[in-house]
Amino acid sequence: MATPTDDNRDLLTVIARMKAKPGKEADLRRELEALIEPTRAEKGCVNYDLNQGTDDDGVFFFYENWTSEAALDEHLATPPLQRFVGLIPELLDGELVIQKLRRIA
Repeated sequence: MATPTDDNRDLLTVIARMKAKPGKEADLRRELEALIEPTRAEKGCVNYDLNQGTDDDGVFFFYENWTSEAALDEHLATPPLQRFVGLIPELLDGELVIQKLRRIA
């Protein structure tokens, strides 16, 4: 199965990991799902895929690819994402962990 980086190794891949506070799993999922449509419409967004843990349904990951660091920076400043950032203390157990990657193989 092809991935976005098969055709463009210069894409910036981002993996964002978060864990819901106990009892907040459904709330977190709803808020994350609300980010998908506006983000996918943003300039520079190649894909923005939400995943949920199979061993722990309170763990969520976004797997994202962006055309550039600048496009990611613009995404991070959008109103929908800034709204979500304001909800982090209420919804997350621990920190939002963001890892930026470049495909090498």
